[in-house]
Amino acid sequence: MTTTGEVHLDHVTGLTSAQVAERVARGEVNEIAERTSRSVGEIVRANVLTRFNAILGALFVLVLATGSWADGLFGIILVVNSAIGIVQEYLAKRKLDRLALLHAPTTRVVRDGQTRDVPTSEVVLDDLIELRAGDEVPADGVLLTSEGLELGEANLTGESDPVHHPAGDEILSGTSVVAGSGRYHARAIGSDAYVNRIAAEARRFTRTYSEIQASINTLLRYITWVIVIALPLQIWSQWRIVGDQGWEAVVLRSAAGVVGLVPEGLVLLTSVAFLLAAVQLTRDQVLVQQLPAVEGLARVDVVCLDKTGTLTVGEIAFEAARPVRDADADEIRCALGALADDPNANGTLAAVGAALASPGWRRTAVVPFNSERKWSAACFEEHETWILGAPEVLLADEDPLRDDVAELASRGRRIVLLARSRRLLDEPVLPDDLTPAALVTLTEQIRPDARDTLAYFDEQGVEIKIISGDNPQTVAAVAREVGLDPKDPVDARTLPDDPEVLREVLARSTVFGRVSPEQKRSFVHALQADGHVVAMTGDGVNDALALKDADIGVAMGNGAQATKAVAELVLLDGRFAHLPKVIAEGRRVIGNVERVANLFVAKNAMSLLAIIAAALAALPFPFLPRHLTLVSTLTIGIPAFFLALGPNKRRYLPGFLGRILRFAVPAGAIAGLAVIASYVLSGRRYGVPPEEFAARCEIAQPGDVGIDLACIQPSTGATITLLVVFFSILVVLARPFRWWKAGLIGAMALLALLAFVLPVGHEFFAFDAPWALVWPSLGIGLVGAVAIEALHRWAVPRAKS
Repeated sequence: MTTTGEVHLDHVTGLTSAQVAERVARGEVNEIAERTSRSVGEIVRANVLTRFNAILGALFVLVLATGSWADGLFGIILVVNSAIGIVQEYLAKRKLDRLALLHAPTTRVVRDGQTRDVPTSEVVLDDLIELRAGDEVPADGVLLTSEGLELGEANLTGESDPVHHPAGDEILSGTSVVAGSGRYHARAIGSDAYVNRIAAEARRFTRTYSEIQASINTLLRYITWVIVIALPLQIWSQWRIVGDQGWEAVVLRSAAGVVGLVPEGLVLLTSVAFLLAAVQLTRDQVLVQQLPAVEGLARVDVVCLDKTGTLTVGEIAFEAARPVRDADADEIRCALGALADDPNANGTLAAVGAALASPGWRRTAVVPFNSERKWSAACFEEHETWILGAPEVLLADEDPLRDDVAELASRGRRIVLLARSRRLLDEPVLPDDLTPAALVTLTEQIRPDARDTLAYFDEQGVEIKIISGDNPQTVAAVAREVGLDPKDPVDARTLPDDPEVLREVLARSTVFGRVSPEQKRSFVHALQADGHVVAMTGDGVNDALALKDADIGVAMGNGAQATKAVAELVLLDGRFAHLPKVIAEGRRVIGNVERVANLFVAKNAMSLLAIIAAALAALPFPFLPRHLTLVSTLTIGIPAFFLALGPNKRRYLPGFLGRILRFAVPAGAIAGLAVIASYVLSGRRYGVPPEEFAARCEIAQPGDVGIDLACIQPSTGATITLLVVFFSILVVLARPFRWWKAGLIGAMALLALLAFVLPVGHEFFAFDAPWALVWPSLGIGLVGAVAIEALHRWAVPRAKS
């Protein structure tokens, strides 16, 4: 039961510790269903229970049934792959979960008469919750008090305008506080809370699009269909060719072909690359809330950012109050101090309050700041009504003070206007007797790394759009200080709602001031309609919906909980300068996964062509499973693991899947043709025409004596050729070379050589490699290597680093 039936609750001191303990014991806590990562059971299932593991597992059992343990080596590799995937994801999960817990959302509650912050998941039924601007409403309830409380309910209703809620109103979880404050008792929590009952519709959660994951999934779908078609063909052809030697021969030759079709480590390496990138970014104070966001930011070509907190430190300081219209300077300072004496003061009032003391005036009414109307106000006993807000909103169109505002703004100052009225404000509507009293100037400190960060984006071809609620001239002045050309600053209040016009303005302008929260969303939609991949940064609750609609939402660590909840990335220390590191990690993931995917798909294409050629030419499949295990391990598996985690600075290029297919499929075809040529040529060395290979070929076991060389040597020659061609594929994909890459490839080549020259190696793999066989096989392999080099130069586009 998680809805209250208790009537006598203390509206001032809240629950006692004993009452909280009772509710926890009854399970009446605000359990959060959403998790930051998969459970251990899900990790194990995801790494073990896959369609390809099922195929390889079945083949492993059949191969073991033949008694050929050496040919079951791929089963051990399968187990090791799954174990590595489980361990890597579990370790990453622990680190990311600890970090997510450290930065988990909190809720302000009153218990034992004390206000404290507790994790939102520890809110209990009947808790007295205190709401302030920027908070998310964690549970349903009825307001006991309301000081101008306005909630953003767009997540629930789609309505973008904040809704005012007086005392006595019912409020629902899933909304967020835009302005004001209030208190209420949690009446429905956990699964009974409104937001959890309609979670799918309310939060409209969407997973970040990942071109890599979408491409890999498409690739796996293709490969699955290839296996479905190739498996019966392989079994039929091998039964027809070596069936008279017993079912064991059919199983071994068939298994070898199918094993070659399975990209056993591709999904593992893709997942590990994402996970380790996310873990690496935590060291740079970046929390990745959705793993594909690492890749997503590397694809971004437009970054929308706010001035405050991004280009500037975010902490504004009061500079001066300049009286106008003969206003009294002392009264102005008192009025500013009284307005700033507010527990829910926004950034401007907080800066004023840090410089000016409160005169102790008593408030009778409050209109909290709202980014839509861009002003706040308070009525005081015996001291009239005072309003503080944007000069563009409070001043008449022809007021000469506008020239003074423009001059101050051009020097990079933030300006707000202090005005007065004799009327009491019962609702958030400007009085008609508004009288300007002072121009208040505030200063901001430019972040020392802002210039370098923007220069980096410019070098990378990423457009910057500064979208701010401040005066356009003020924003433009800051832009100039960080080396950005503001072009013609735009006052967003003059922009039409027409999406086509908005697209044109966004294409030619860089700086936008006086932008409303709904306009931020419109900007994102307009840029996306123009084909851009958009990142949006923000920290205020009003930024939440724009961040959610952007391709990548980036929240500041000191931002509102509602904003951090919808962002894909959270900059824990609020430093925008971390984004180049995120882009670098994304590029590394994209470039490296593309490299290893090429290796796996080339092997799949080679196996498919070999299966088809063997069926058409009535040949045994050229390899035993152990041969392909050797080739896959030394030219794909081990190198791919290191290449997937190594540095890669290549810029993002669209067309991930197309590039893989354009190179890997022809490369695999070249390898397949070279293998068939080598196999046939090696067999003819003994005067055995291809159609008689089957009759001379028996099952080769380690240590067997008297195995027909017409069977062993063609497979040996084909393996040598395949190793040469696949090492050439590895070499071209590993470029540009570094010492560790050269060492890696050299070590793999040495291991391959030892498999042929050491007695234990050639016995285990059933190799027989006289020089008369080695030279032709190497020659065919080198021809294939030259073809691979030519293919790479044609098929792989060059990208700047």
